[in-house]
Amino acid sequence: MLARLHRAFERALEWIVIALLLLLALEVILGVVYRYLGNPIVWYDEIASVLLAWVTYYGAALAALKRAHIGVPGFVTTLSARPRLAAVLLGEACILTFFALLAWFGVRVLQMLAGDTLATVDLPVLVTQSVIPIGALLFIAAELLNLPETIHSCRGHRRTAAGVDL
Repeated sequence: MLARLHRAFERALEWIVIALLLLLALEVILGVVYRYLGNPIVWYDEIASVLLAWVTYYGAALAALKRAHIGVPGFVTTLSARPRLAAVLLGEACILTFFALLAWFGVRVLQMLAGDTLATVDLPVLVTQSVIPIGALLFIAAELLNLPETIHSCRGHRRTAAGVDL
């Protein structure tokens, strides 16, 4: 059950990141073509910045789900089982706390920006900046989906994607 949820979440994030990357690439190509033709798009830079932020946040959640984000596995693997588990749990607690705070403050920022729109497009800032709390919650979900496997591997076991112990 957890493996299926993990895979479905991974697929959804992959499609979102792919769509955002394609949208960003298309927007950049259009911006370059229009600028070359002497008729630059007014909203180009602002929308490109927003799309890049979205790719970053959603991509970070995907990296977390794939356990591909920054860490110090060399140090952790040198520890014996109990200290390794303690170090991993402390690290996970720090990560979860940071992203919970990021989500909470992201919501607070959205509340302060209510009613504002982008400078060049009549698009609410709530839409563009919603990536902060959403991305933080996606990162938390990714970490929590990986937590059982992480704990299991700290005890000296490895589990395949199908949930089989090695």
